[in-house]
Amino acid sequence: MKALKLTKIAAVVLLACTTLTACNNTDEQSSAQNSAKKAQSDIKTTQPELLQGFESRLNIYKEVTLTADLSHLSVNQKKMLALLIDASKIMDDLFWQQAYSQDKKSFLASIKDENVRNFAEANYGPWDRLDGDKVFLSQATTKAHGAEFYPADMTKAEFEQSELTDKMGLYSVVRRDDEGKLTSVSYSEIYHDKMNRAAAILDEAAKFADDKEFSNYLTMRAQALRTDEYQASDFAWMDMKNNPIDVVIGPIENYEDQLYGYRAAFESYVLIKDLAWSEKLAKYAQFLPELQKGLPVPKKYKAEVPGSDADLNAYDVIYYAGHSNAGSKTIAINLPNDEEVQLKKGTRRLQLKNAMRAKFDAIMLPIADTLIVPEQRKNVTFTGFFANTMFHEVAHGLGIKNTLNGQGPVRQALKEHASALEEGKADILGLYMIRQLLDKGAITDGTLEDYYTTFMAGIFRSIRFGASSAHGKANMVRFNYFQENGAFTRNEQGLYSINVDKMTAAIDSLSQLILTLQGNGDYKGVDSLVKESGVIGETLAADLARLEAASIPVDIVFKQGKKVLGL
Repeated sequence: MKALKLTKIAAVVLLACTTLTACNNTDEQSSAQNSAKKAQSDIKTTQPELLQGFESRLNIYKEVTLTADLSHLSVNQKKMLALLIDASKIMDDLFWQQAYSQDKKSFLASIKDENVRNFAEANYGPWDRLDGDKVFLSQATTKAHGAEFYPADMTKAEFEQSELTDKMGLYSVVRRDDEGKLTSVSYSEIYHDKMNRAAAILDEAAKFADDKEFSNYLTMRAQALRTDEYQASDFAWMDMKNNPIDVVIGPIENYEDQLYGYRAAFESYVLIKDLAWSEKLAKYAQFLPELQKGLPVPKKYKAEVPGSDADLNAYDVIYYAGHSNAGSKTIAINLPNDEEVQLKKGTRRLQLKNAMRAKFDAIMLPIADTLIVPEQRKNVTFTGFFANTMFHEVAHGLGIKNTLNGQGPVRQALKEHASALEEGKADILGLYMIRQLLDKGAITDGTLEDYYTTFMAGIFRSIRFGASSAHGKANMVRFNYFQENGAFTRNEQGLYSINVDKMTAAIDSLSQLILTLQGNGDYKGVDSLVKESGVIGETLAADLARLEAASIPVDIVFKQGKKVLGL
């Protein structure tokens, strides 16, 4: 900061010298110029540099261009898309504030090396999100578990003993008042200007919406940004059935809050519906109530009835922003998160087909060639990858949302472990659903071995997201559980093969374990499971290193925006 201030002072002196005759003295000019040079030199010495050992990490992302066929859209719809992207950019800026205290533009401008700068931009700060949030830049400190949602000097004991009225508030940050006591400030207040600008853009976009239900949703979502009241707009979002364009926007997921998992982070997706693929998926939602009843768990853990108004649709995503764009990129969405909306209406499951295909081609197939036995590589299919991803999202609607012993929602009872366990549940119950639907003849493409083998390759893909990712933790727990139960074997060449029968048994027993932990709100049990099983052993670490040595990308980044789309 001192160097920056000195630069400004020197610049003012030099400017004054060009306009005032009193500054024509050569010695004074020279002095001012020397001051400016010294200031620039000071800046260079304070520029963040890549820490040793991170050079190989700069290439873990493969760039993918996000495009879609917009030829069927009207002039008004294209104008609306441009506005939705503008609103999404504001969500991106808001998430940066939640993730990192430094100003985005000045921070990125301070990094000389373009590759390092791109890596920092992909990670929304100086921490490697796909390697346990390790610091990769000099001068940076360890990433706070509570990100910027809580004061940096706040302890858990202080928070839990405080008299805050909304300790578990999704849409507020915790700050210190003038007396140093903890207080909460709503998003609509602390982010007032940006949220009002985004709301105004959504109101404007609503005028161009050809679909009345979508126009209504945009107007209600704009109001939600102004008031922090999101449930009504969530219900409105569930009522949309025919809109060819969609946007998921606002403070939504709570993964960034690794301290408690309470606070929601800003994000956005702008989406174009794939009508042909969506029609193929529509039939699966009707099986949810029946599948809930058949879960391999005692009745009390499956007494909740999932909403039957849920739907499945496929989309091409044309813009990511904020949390959804940080580190690993989402390829499917299951929303809303509001438990009341889920029980009354169900959820909408959005499969992001173009992003999914990009990951399958660039990552899944090379992983299979490196780590799966030759005779089972043919079982790694895009159909399997798409279905596993889709039923993962569908399975979020199964199981239990509220604890059985009065601890409130599972999300609150399990605190910072809730997200990882929920992701683990969705993965494992997704496989359970596929097996059931294959038996019923509802799924006619592929074999159980296809889905299991593709899932195994997917575990290797997701484990590489690291310990700071809820999906990464869930996959570590599952890998170790499958290994203990003989669901797969590893030969002398380090290649993995699936045992279908043993994997089926492991899926059922792990399903029961997870659903029981959730229903009991068993924080200690989950904490123990994550600490004991959410780790990468030496053999697995060596196998993951083989993927790195083969230069297989860990994830993708996007070339995206209005110019890319011709808007």
